[in-house]
This record gives sequence, structure tokens and C-alpha cells, in this order.
Amino acid sequence: MDDDVIDVPDVLGDGWTARTIPLRPDHRSTRGVDPVATLVSPAGSLAGDGPRRERAVLYLHGFVDYFFHPHVADALAQHGYDLHALDLRDFGRSIREGRVPNAARELSVYAEEIDAAVRLLRERYASVSLLGHSTGGLVAALWANGRAGAVDAVVLNSPWLDLRGSWFERHALTQALRVVGRVAPDVVVGHIAPHYGRALHSETGGEWDFDLTWKPHDGFPARAGFIRAIRAGHRRVAHGLDVHVPVLVLASDASGPDDREHDALLTTDSVLDVAHIRTLAPRLGRDVTFVEVPGGAHDLALSPAPARERYLKEVVGFLDRVTGGRPEAS
Repeated sequence: MDDDVIDVPDVLGDGWTARTIPLRPDHRSTRGVDPVATLVSPAGSLAGDGPRRERAVLYLHGFVDYFFHPHVADALAQHGYDLHALDLRDFGRSIREGRVPNAARELSVYAEEIDAAVRLLRERYASVSLLGHSTGGLVAALWANGRAGAVDAVVLNSPWLDLRGSWFERHALTQALRVVGRVAPDVVVGHIAPHYGRALHSETGGEWDFDLTWKPHDGFPARAGFIRAIRAGHRRVAHGLDVHVPVLVLASDASGPDDREHDALLTTDSVLDVAHIRTLAPRLGRDVTFVEVPGGAHDLALSPAPARERYLKEVVGFLDRVTGGRPEAS
């Protein structure tokens, strides 16, 4: 990533900038458009002539998702952490006409943009930690696996560590997708249910305003190649990773139905099975802490206030312990 790349005002408004990260051509570049990623940052934090800063956190979003969480940045800033966020290739700000959204065929491709972002933050900050949600949690864990010293800590918010569903869906169907995903990777194999997104969005009774072209309630089609890549990542987690730095894994205390409207959409994880997260968390590395957040939603940062505040308190407390953070600013 070149230091002379221009930071432009971000869609989040005052106080935020966005930097486009050009990436190497990939299998979809035959359509004439190469992939990009987008680094979203507090304004002025990446100024090359400024003093070295202390602590950064790099956020990785989930599937059918992007960064729209300035309240998380505000909470971390009160404790001396600058939150930066990476919209991965073909997600959110990085979607480009002529490319298929949310449809990588190998999770390892995301290492290019994560490497670039971490490299830049390492030049500016004494400490860099990684924060991943859902699919971004899986990607973060796989990226950090075996990379001693790359970051100082890893925080995973409801990481997608296994496929929710019946034995048939988790095993027999996975075997079929290993074949289909290899020979016909763009075949559509499903969509996400719209209920959770509607419960979140301000236009349908929720608390949050986000761009429905980047995070549509019905999602983008789940393609065989992408699910094949996800399941390959799940197998690696099941066999055990070796993340060298301290890891904090957080999840709701209960799962709710993922296929219908219900009263607990925002007080349970209605996307993933929290039992999978609880069981698989110890396999991520050498120093893993698991914390349940009672009444938490799938994205704990978008939970109702009590659970959201508990989540943020746990994240800040963990980062302070392992990276030498300072007490809350007055």
C-alpha cells in the first residue's frame, strides 16, 4: 500500500476517511475489474508526518456486511484505541460493478488486504490488535494462525466456526458442496434469512441505520465456491489452529431460531449455534478466553444496550490486559 494513496471522506461522515487498497488480479479480473479493499479510519490517524500513535484495532466484518459501527470506535477511543475497519474485497465499500459480491473461492485471498492494512498500522502504532465478527472472525483466526508477532491480540465476536444445521446439512451436504464448489463455484446454493437484518434496521423497527445495497436483508446469494471455502476453514479450526497471541472469543449465551421471526432475534444469536463457538474456541490457539454475553445478538456490538455495553467492557478489559492499555480518559 503506497503512502501517497489519497484518503477520501467516508460515508460515515465527519471524522472518518476511506482509503482504497488496490489488490492483485484474481479469477474474476477476466471481466476487466480487479479487486480492491477499503480501509476506513479515524480522520488524520494515518497522516505520515504525525507522531507515532499507541494502540490500533483492525475490524473485519461478517458475511453480507460492512463497517457501520462508529459507536464501537467511540467506546474504544475512550480507552485509547483507534478503531480502523477493513471492508474486504467485494464487500461493502469494496463492491465494484462487474464483480460478484461476497463470493471468494478461497478464504486465503483475504490475507492480501489484511497484510496490507496491518503493515500500514504497524508503521503508525505501537500495538495492533485484530477484531473479527462472524465470517470475519473465521477469517481473522485463520489469518493469525502461526503468524507470530503479526498482531498483539485477537478478539472474535460470534465467530463462524462451524455450520449451523442438522447432521445432514453439516456433513452430507458439505461433502456434496466440496465437489460442486470445485467444478461449479458460482452455483447459488442458498440465501440468508431476512429476519435478523430487519430486526436490526431502523426502517423496520431496529436501532441501526445501514446501507441496504451493501447489507441487504435477503443477503447476496451464497455460492457453492464460497461455502466450500468456509467449510475448508471450519475443518482447519476443528483440527486446531496455533494463534500465538492472546485470543478473546465472545458469543451470546443462547441461540434462537434462524428461519423465522421471533421475539428474541436481538437477544439471542439467531444466525449461529453458540454451542459450536463455545466448543471450538479452545482449539484456536495457546491462550484463549471465552466469554458469554447474556442477551447478546449475533453481532454483539449491535445488541440491545445492556448486552452491548457488557460486550464492549469485556473487549476493552481484555485489550487493556494484554496490550497495556490505559484507564478511561477523563
